[in-house]
Amino acid sequence: MTAIALLGAGGKMGYRLARNLKSSGHDLRCVELSAAGLARLADVGLQASPRDHALEGAEVVILAVPDRLLAGIAAEVAPLLRPGAMVMVLDPAVPQAGKLPNRRDITYFVTHPCHPPVVNDETDPAAKRDFFGMVAAKQNIVCALMQGPEADYARGEAIALTMFAPTMGAHRVTVEQMAILEPALSETVCGTLLMALREALDEAVKRGVPRQAAQDFLFGHINVELAIAFDLVPGAVFSDAALKAIARAKPQIFRDDWLSVFEPAEISDTIADMIQ
Repeated sequence: MTAIALLGAGGKMGYRLARNLKSSGHDLRCVELSAAGLARLADVGLQASPRDHALEGAEVVILAVPDRLLAGIAAEVAPLLRPGAMVMVLDPAVPQAGKLPNRRDITYFVTHPCHPPVVNDETDPAAKRDFFGMVAAKQNIVCALMQGPEADYARGEAIALTMFAPTMGAHRVTVEQMAILEPALSETVCGTLLMALREALDEAVKRGVPRQAAQDFLFGHINVELAIAFDLVPGAVFSDAALKAIARAKPQIFRDDWLSVFEPAEISDTIADMIQ
């Protein structure tokens, strides 16, 4: 049994973690200040403890707090931790920016969910509608041991797999690699492209296509074209006509240097903006 202090336990992410950790057999101490967060905890049968009481003797401290607050909270918490304690952060932004307190005698472990994949084998209706994960749909996670003894990786991964359950497995990466995944790949690129798809859908509706017809057509073609673009169906290819449309549109939609969003300096600037 591990003594785990979960800060932000009643937040949108935190209460899901708290719900999963509640039945894990660990000594879970929840810390939450907001009325809404306390109500969420009550809904899953949990109560909050004062922060300093929760941190007393804690072996693992999970900071389930917004990026813009994380550095300040970490600075308050670090002096209260015993040597060998693990601080678990749920996003690479603040660690990658070098904003965690300089304590070499504690472990920093960074983890983040991949979220349930679009291509999956879920058959249960609840799982098929669990877009975020941690309820019914299985997901993978990524983990990074930022600092600390190598043995702490297995300890952190086991807790992460439990709190993000139901899980399939974990990918070990570095903090730098996780920052390439988020924000660069998932938010900067994927989020932007998806919002562009939403704007395109709205434009089709504006030009007279019934909204439901446009959405059904778009979602269906996303399914097919995803399979083609990512080689999910052996031998499936875009038609010659589709390739012509793609070649014609790409320079109109993308700048030639758009992949520069993956450059370390660009990622650093994005993270700096995120954590302000």
